[in-house]
Amino acid sequence: MKPKAAFLFFLLVLFGSAIFAQSETLKTENVILITLDGMRWQEIYGGIDSALLHNETYTPHSEGMEKMFWADTPEERRQLLLPFFWNTIAAEGQLYGNRWKGNKVNCSNSMWFSYPGYSEILCGLADDERISSNDKINNPNKTILEIINEQPAFKGKVAAFGSWDVFPYIINAERSGVPVNAGFPEKPEGEVSAQEALLYELQSQIPAEWSSVRFDAFTHHFAKLYLQEKHPRLTYISYGETDDYAHDGAYDRYIESAHRTDAFIAELWEYIQQDPFYAGKTTILITTDHGRGTQPIENWRHHGSEIPDAGQIWIAALGPDTKALGEVTTDRQSYQNQIAATVAALLGIDHRSLGKVGQPLKGVVSIK
Repeated sequence: MKPKAAFLFFLLVLFGSAIFAQSETLKTENVILITLDGMRWQEIYGGIDSALLHNETYTPHSEGMEKMFWADTPEERRQLLLPFFWNTIAAEGQLYGNRWKGNKVNCSNSMWFSYPGYSEILCGLADDERISSNDKINNPNKTILEIINEQPAFKGKVAAFGSWDVFPYIINAERSGVPVNAGFPEKPEGEVSAQEALLYELQSQIPAEWSSVRFDAFTHHFAKLYLQEKHPRLTYISYGETDDYAHDGAYDRYIESAHRTDAFIAELWEYIQQDPFYAGKTTILITTDHGRGTQPIENWRHHGSEIPDAGQIWIAALGPDTKALGEVTTDRQSYQNQIAATVAALLGIDHRSLGKVGQPLKGVVSIK
């Protein structure tokens, strides 16, 4: 081998080993990234909000909600609202963003609404100049889904599911080649399973509550079927109802949706523990695209740069390489732009190969 060729070969070997340096030491082989649109950290850590519960405008059926979700302490209330979060993730994983205890998570973008938030989550960076609306424009930035899908070991093993119909543009499905089932897609050509065909049929027959967002049950069951049939190694699932019910001013529906989504995530976790392809080899990361306001009280419905505190978010993690720290209460600041790098690190890819993105979340990726 000529000296120049030998040197180039050495660089390729060195670069390749840097990208996959962690793959031999991590147990994680698969990642499921989950988002709950516009879910406030206040309910994650405190359960149902008494001020909103007893406001007839936002909670007209307060007696029933109180019976289901009220308790004397925030710890009891959050466990009633999100039992999987507080019985499983708190026991075996990690939760970040309880600002009442000094732990903070924020968007690094300054927009504080959906497209910029999802782009930051998936791309690992804020792009306020180019991502400044919810318009259906193809994302000029590469998401972690696209980057992972480009790796030979993951090609064709990445998929995304969302309730909002803008996700094909956020993920840039046209360029990335990542399959995206979001909004109200028609049944694809070719054969599909009987269960999938039924979901498409029901989706077309059940009246939608919003024009651009389908019910999360469809998103959930499309995703679960795909996990069972295709076994992707990186899956993104975005549940959307919490944000839309909040915009509608329906706090009772917002709470019910959050509770239902917690059960959806529990169902996914139970499934992956039983499937040999996923069991003991899968990490789930859960977060939100933006927060919501608190004061005055009607600001709970809203978000965006003009709403104070709407850039405050939270993160949860559970998997074989994530230490069981539970609710992290150390005085620490984390950011939304760290999610993509964390996904990369969990899959054995050096986050530095992604460009100028946030650092992986310390503690979530524990190399042993």
